[in-house]
Amino acid sequence: MNKQKLVKLFTVATAALPGLLLGASIASAQAISSDGFPASVPKAICGPTDHTESGLQGETTRQERFGGDSETAYNCNLELVGEEPQDTYQGAYSQDGPAYHDVCAYYGTDRAATFQGIKVIDASDPQHPVVTANLTDTPAALNPHETVATNAKTRLLVAGQNGGQNFAVYDISDCRHPVLKSSINLPGSNGHMGSFAADGKTYYLTQNPCCSGTGGPLYIVDLTDPSNPKPLPTWNFLGDGRPHGLNLNPRGFAPGLGEGTRAYMGQGRSYPFADARDGLVITDVSDYQFRRPNPQIRIISTLFYPDQGTGESMSPVKIKGRPYIISVDEAGAAGGAGGWAAACARGVSAFGYPQIIDVADELHPRIISKLRLQVNDPANCAALLAETPPDIPGTAPGTNLPAISGTTNYSGEACVADNPDDTKMLACGFQNAGLRVFDVSDPTHPKEIAYWKSGAVRARVLPASGSWAVGVDRTVDKIAHWPRWVVVGKGKGNGNGVGGGPGNSADIQLWTVSDGHGFQVLQFTKSFTAQHKDLFENTVTSEQSR
Repeated sequence: MNKQKLVKLFTVATAALPGLLLGASIASAQAISSDGFPASVPKAICGPTDHTESGLQGETTRQERFGGDSETAYNCNLELVGEEPQDTYQGAYSQDGPAYHDVCAYYGTDRAATFQGIKVIDASDPQHPVVTANLTDTPAALNPHETVATNAKTRLLVAGQNGGQNFAVYDISDCRHPVLKSSINLPGSNGHMGSFAADGKTYYLTQNPCCSGTGGPLYIVDLTDPSNPKPLPTWNFLGDGRPHGLNLNPRGFAPGLGEGTRAYMGQGRSYPFADARDGLVITDVSDYQFRRPNPQIRIISTLFYPDQGTGESMSPVKIKGRPYIISVDEAGAAGGAGGWAAACARGVSAFGYPQIIDVADELHPRIISKLRLQVNDPANCAALLAETPPDIPGTAPGTNLPAISGTTNYSGEACVADNPDDTKMLACGFQNAGLRVFDVSDPTHPKEIAYWKSGAVRARVLPASGSWAVGVDRTVDKIAHWPRWVVVGKGKGNGNGVGGGPGNSADIQLWTVSDGHGFQVLQFTKSFTAQHKDLFENTVTSEQSR
């Protein structure tokens, strides 16, 4: 071995030492936690040339952050194909969308003063995505927060104004150049998140405050005529039910269940849960779906859990023909009273994580597995707190945590299935832990198979970024919300030119958005897909944003 190689080896070993020391003080990844579930899922086995994490699964260590290593993306079985132009890039809110249709992606920003609005990305050339439009013609587009959503059947994009009453509808038949169809005011509305019914004719708009208080309103909009949207009667919850986020059931999700008749609501609350509990509320929204007079929303069942916080997305999937909900909490126990340190003292995870919930019996939903990374393991809570630095000179925005919990959030926020009707994999946005991919073909024994953590942009000035503030050194990037699966190549087509899997010469991509880099196209490495053809054989392109 030559001298240059020895120096390089010594440098790598020295940089990895803090992570190795921390690893020696933590519980085994295969240990069983006090709740009876594995403390964390098995780690992904990465390729020989991947730039991998050195610390806990999901963590970016202090050495990686301040030694400059985190400025290069961390990857495991995923590689970057292309990203939107960086020379004119002003930042993104990875929470604001992203939404997708055809060859396009859409995301917004909460910083209306930047006049970025909802950005439209053409990814028909995935190596060179380009910005084709910025929707700035409505108050909702200028400040949409998490309401940006698309529907493939009706070719619509909608947004509800965060902090105001505006609601806007766009025609995306030409996905590169959306056309405003209507802009109305919903009296009293203050939009937070939202979701289409599968047929695209109904949109449910959740409200601020999203995650505190008892009861409250849910706005519902009839989009049968996109040029003339009509507010349906606002539903006011008196107790449980008011959602932070929600998802509707697709056709064929469960026997005898009509499309769009169930809303799976993420009731997001935080410790000590004084006003309401945190978790899943299954509701019957048939009256709204069928436009019955005097519509009611009826609670079918609830499943609350005291060890997380700020429940959000509740995505319906089918695994081996059985219906499940993938729940995600965006803040975990670090979002509650006392913050991160109090979570450790309670013996729970500081950060939220996905769960697989069996809803075959919708009267009795039950958790069958938890997709915890090592950063979500309660046994690692205190050691991780001691190791995690603040972003100098203080709290960076966009963390979804109170200031007492610092500037790093390793919580999940949303998961998307590779095929909602035959799910084998989930791609999940884990905020500062990046994009994580899990094999859930055996839903009781999930395991991690890939990840992507885009490079830290440090003190780069990005005024439209959800994580930017003057002078803040952002040593980690943030990926949140909805990734998209895209199948490119030959094979079992679905009518729009995309194929089935690597056995049919297909490339499997993931589209995502980060605060620091904006829109990115990722691809599973050829060696990984070749070794795991069974996982990818039924992967399909995600048609829309939910």
